[in-house]
Amino acid sequence: MSEKKPELKRSFRAVDVIALAFGSMIGWGWVMLSGYWAVQGGMIGAMLAFAVGAVLCIFVGLVYAELTPAIPETGGGVAFAKRAAGSKGALIAGLATTLAYLGVASWEGPALVNSFNYLISIPKIGRIWTIQGVDVYWSWTIVALIATAILTYVNVRGAKSAAVFQTVATGGIIAVGVLLLSGGLLFGDVEYTKPLFTSVGGFMTVLLVVPAMFVGFDVIPQAASEMDVPLKKIPKLLIWSIIAAAMWYILMILATCLSAPEDIRVNGVIPVADSMAYAYGSPLWGKVCILGALCGIITSWNGFLFGSARCLYSMAKEGLLPEFLAKTHPKYQTPVNAVLFCGAVCAVTAFLGQGALTWFVDASSFGTVIMYAMVVLSFVLLRKDQPDLKRPYKIANARFVGAMSVLVVLFFVYLYLPFGPSSLNKVEWGMVLGWFVAGILLSLLGGRRK
Repeated sequence: MSEKKPELKRSFRAVDVIALAFGSMIGWGWVMLSGYWAVQGGMIGAMLAFAVGAVLCIFVGLVYAELTPAIPETGGGVAFAKRAAGSKGALIAGLATTLAYLGVASWEGPALVNSFNYLISIPKIGRIWTIQGVDVYWSWTIVALIATAILTYVNVRGAKSAAVFQTVATGGIIAVGVLLLSGGLLFGDVEYTKPLFTSVGGFMTVLLVVPAMFVGFDVIPQAASEMDVPLKKIPKLLIWSIIAAAMWYILMILATCLSAPEDIRVNGVIPVADSMAYAYGSPLWGKVCILGALCGIITSWNGFLFGSARCLYSMAKEGLLPEFLAKTHPKYQTPVNAVLFCGAVCAVTAFLGQGALTWFVDASSFGTVIMYAMVVLSFVLLRKDQPDLKRPYKIANARFVGAMSVLVVLFFVYLYLPFGPSSLNKVEWGMVLGWFVAGILLSLLGGRRK
């Protein structure tokens, strides 16, 4: 009698799936950068960059849309690559995915502390060290560690707990976004929005950051085996999550530009919060905005902690990583050891503070590009080699979509290579290479190597 594989509990409804993806994509970036994007490309230029970026991401999203219901297994890209390219492909896809997700999750703790400090000043006690010119203090690190422990516990408790947590926090983001937009429309000034377009170069500068801002829709395949949703409905949820995130970014750029002049929305302590306070004429409204920012940090952190744990669980279940990462909780039916591992990584990186932010953002962005490349490769190979694979959702014009997806991935790869406009620095390349080398060694030494 063969040993029964550990299974995860089906807990996600359609609204939970949308909240998981949308909340993961929104995060914290819009609070700090909406005004900066408008300065670079002009208000219309920045909005157009996000519209174009959304279209590019939808091509990759369509690939996910076909593969997810066809191979509805935990791990998403890991399962796709295993089916298309075997264990080696699955390992590369899995390591890239966990780098992408954990890279984002790792800096959410320091970001949350910075945001919380805007509401209630946190004393700087017990300097630990200085990283990239930013001092790291015990008092701030402890707050990040407490938040890490809470989110880790929520994810150990089960997908349903994580889903409720995500849905409530996403509601908080939307409520604050409505208030910000209302303030800009009612009390703002159209003069603040000028210039509407700066240059093609400025437009391209904004377009370069768009891929990183849309990371998160790909969390949906990670939860495929935990969805209580018809397979045919998953593609629509995936594509609509990308559209919803694009609309959010576009509206927040509009709201920020209407709300305050350029110097406030660029040079403020937390620019969007300061812009909202300016529009409403009271610092209290800046604090209200920060509540939404906190919700954004929490949804992004929760989504990527959830996704990275499922990816590790999937690799361990396939024998690509040590078996202890495939253990499920006897009561909650969650990948408990994988969740605890991801929580431990977030706890360690909490000690690096705000100074390490760019390292993690850039390294995780490159991980995302490799993840997309492996999924697109899997799509092309499966269409060629396994035409009879049951596909509950089959995209039309597959050759065109596949070709466009390849071009999008190549464009994203070009951005981060040494000769590209947004190349990683030595520390970031060290993080990327170190992660892949460590993962491959762990697979060779500790995996069951099916």
